[in-house]
Amino acid sequence: MPYHKNSQQAFQAAQQGHKQTLDAYAQSNIVKHDAAYGHELKLLKEEINETYEQINNALETATETQRQQLTQFQQDLQGIMNEVNE
Repeated sequence: MPYHKNSQQAFQAAQQGHKQTLDAYAQSNIVKHDAAYGHELKLLKEEINETYEQINNALETATETQRQQLTQFQQDLQGIMNEVNE
């Protein structure tokens, strides 16, 4: 994961990661008793972890407005994790 010093670049990377994670979650077919459950869950968790890393990098240089959005992104990811861990 590249580290972005520039605030706008870091924010955009986190924003893109957030979108990709939401898309991956929407397209995933995570069904607990399905044969592909473990594989699907692993892929989604990897995507979420990458996005958390991007968000944390962006928080280091974020403006206040960006910080609020990044915090919302973190909450969205936590919501996904809560749903798949039920």
